[in-house]
Amino acid sequence: MSERDESFVEFVASRQATLRRIAYAVCRDDARAEDVLQEAFVKLYLAWARVEGTGREEAYVRRIIVNADLDQRRRPWHRRRSSVPLELVDGPERSGASTEDRIELLAELRRLPQMQRRTVVLRYWLGFSVEDTAAELGISEGTVKSHSSRGLAALRARVGLPADVG
Repeated sequence: MSERDESFVEFVASRQATLRRIAYAVCRDDARAEDVLQEAFVKLYLAWARVEGTGREEAYVRRIIVNADLDQRRRPWHRRRSSVPLELVDGPERSGASTEDRIELLAELRRLPQMQRRTVVLRYWLGFSVEDTAAELGISEGTVKSHSSRGLAALRARVGLPADVG
């Protein structure tokens, strides 16, 4: 195995679980998330010589995930699934929320419109800044703020939290 291939395999092995959770959060569908992630890894491999060592490898994959999800949604055979995979429920443990609460939150997150869901996931699950979220999604910072605000308001209303919590 070449040195290039070894570094690629090392990167994928170390980041695969995190990137899979990101793909699921973006896609809302376990099977499509797997497809999108595999497509992202193939595209990353093809660009690895150019991307490796830049410090932007993960950002490059995240962008591919977002774009691949958009591409798949445009296909006429796109269908939604309604199950929540339990392995995704291991999100941030900092919250101290019960498994049932996390499952409910993920179910409600899946119900958000696509761009609201993406901005909420990037901003509040992954901790991106407004600027980084805008760059990741290719939208303006104001659009990030409005999608985030609307998404959080919808989540709060659906799970029964007052508007000023969080």
